Amino acid sequence: MSARTSADPAVEPGHAAFLTAYDEALARWPVPAEALTVRTPHGATRVNACGPRDGRPLVLLHGGGSTSTCWTAVVAALTGTGHRVLAVDLIGDPGRSVLGGSPLGGVPGLLSWLDAVLDGLDVAAADVVGHSYGAWIALRYALHAPGRVGRLALLDPTQCFAGFRPGYLLRALPLLAPPRTAARARSYLDWESGGTALDPAWRELYALGYAGFPAARPVTGPRPTADQLRGLTAPVLALFAERSRTHDAAAVAERARRTLRSTTVAVLPGTSHHTLLTARPDELNRRLTAFLATGP
Repeated sequence: MSARTSADPAVEPGHAAFLTAYDEALARWPVPAEALTVRTPHGATRVNACGPRDGRPLVLLHGGGSTSTCWTAVVAALTGTGHRVLAVDLIGDPGRSVLGGSPLGGVPGLLSWLDAVLDGLDVAAADVVGHSYGAWIALRYALHAPGRVGRLALLDPTQCFAGFRPGYLLRALPLLAPPRTAARARSYLDWESGGTALDPAWRELYALGYAGFPAARPVTGPRPTADQLRGLTAPVLALFAERSRTHDAAAVAERARRTLRSTTVAVLPGTSHHTLLTARPDELNRRLTAFLATGP
C-alpha cells in the first residue's frame, strides 16, 4: 500500500492546544506510527499507520470526537496479529483530517469518502474495527462494499441494532448547540463514564477538540434493517460496554446475537461507552486478537 507522508495541514491558530494534545496522545502509542495523508474528493484524510507494511490491512474507525489517537491501549496487540493498522481520523470530525472539496452530503458521500481513503492507500480489502459512531460507519460500509470488508469488529456500536436511550439523548444532544466549551465536554464524559477508568489525557484531548474544532454535524442515517443485517456476509465480533449509558447493553447484545448470522457477541463488565477501549484492555485485546487472527 502507498500514501504520501503527511505534512501538517493548514490550521487556525485557535486549534494549537488541540493539535498539541493530539500529537502528545499519538506519542504515547506503544508502537511507532507513520503519519499519512490521503487526498480524497472530500478533503485530506489523516491516517496513523503502524505494524508490518505487508500485513493484512486493519482499518480503525473511532467514535465521534475521539480522534484516531484513542486506540492507545489496543494498537500494540493489533499489530501483534500481523496486521498493518490504519487508524483513520474521520473527515469533518476533530482530528487532523481536513474537510474540503465536495461536501459529504449524506451517508452515500460518507461511504464514498471511505472508498476513496482505501483507494488512496491501495487497500483492496481490509478487516475493520469501529467504536461507537465509527462502528456505525463500519457496519454501513460492510453493507455498502461487502467485498472490501473481511472481518468486522463493532465496539459498543450505536445506531446499529437499537436506538439511543432517551435519557442519554437528553444529556448528549445539547452538546451539538453552543456554547462549545471544554468544561461542558468534560462534564459529559464524566457523567457517561461514571468513574470507569476514563483516561485523563484522552479526556482532555476530547474536550479541547470539542471546544476548539470547527463545529460540524456528523453524517447520520437510519439503522440498518433486520433484512440488511441478516444479509451481512462478514464475520462480526460485537462487544458491548456493561455500563454504557447510550443503550441497554444486554438487550442490544441479545438483539445483535439474534439478528446476525455469523457473529460473536459479549458484554464487557466494568466498562462504559467511553471507557471500553481503556477500562479492561487485556480482556478487549484478547477478544479482538482472537477474532482477527482467524483470518478473512
